[in-house]
Amino acid sequence: MFTFVSADWVQERLDSPEILLLDPRSALRYMAGHPKNAISLPAAKATGANGLRPVEELAQWIGAAGLDDRRVPVLYDGADGRNAAMLAWILLYLGRTDVHLMDVFWEKWAAEKREAFYRPVAPVARQFTPRVRPELRATLEDVRVAASGKFVDFRSADEFTGKLDTEGKPGHIPGAVNLVWQELSGADHRVLAPREKLQALFAARGIGPGDRVVAYCRSGLRASLGFLALAQLGVPVALYDGSYAEWARSGLPVESSEINS
Repeated sequence: MFTFVSADWVQERLDSPEILLLDPRSALRYMAGHPKNAISLPAAKATGANGLRPVEELAQWIGAAGLDDRRVPVLYDGADGRNAAMLAWILLYLGRTDVHLMDVFWEKWAAEKREAFYRPVAPVARQFTPRVRPELRATLEDVRVAASGKFVDFRSADEFTGKLDTEGKPGHIPGAVNLVWQELSGADHRVLAPREKLQALFAARGIGPGDRVVAYCRSGLRASLGFLALAQLGVPVALYDGSYAEWARSGLPVESSEINS
């Protein structure tokens, strides 16, 4: 569904008309330095008051940034990779099968003294055609009626157990296992840890290749990195982008070891 590429691979193609380099960080971070020809497309703008924007709005937003059906989207990120992971998931959900992600963060690019630019690049609007893949997204109803499958909660341990209450209803979706999202990161500014480590992390929580998994966190952002990790391992996975914030206000039951202990 997606491909990790090196910083060298990206640098060699900065002037290529075949790709579109997208920066999903905030506009402020984009202006503090970005590669040549990178277009700002903040992942935070993909959501509104009611969660993920409708498909038609997402298509218009992405098309306005210059992505059409011909150009290959190439994403990069800084700090922790959550924004690129979310944008990658959105593109996959909308039917793209050619998503590329730079496997190291912007901080690594800058540390290697690669060229940086500090002016915005004006996009040329194009037509983006969505081809929705509903199996990559889980809704509240999907999660509520799921008779099989496993849930992985990528929030902090304190959020999972209920020690930290962010929603007025502490705990987690019943039956979920916890894998703190930072454990997925690789060393030396790499987006994800090596495949062997990822396999071990999920195996320790009872997750294997034959499982159907729903990834969630509080609002979907952290879980999108978990989505990428599971997808890379070949595990069928859907992102519950409404996540625990939606579940907690739904009136459905939760589990909390802080309360149940």
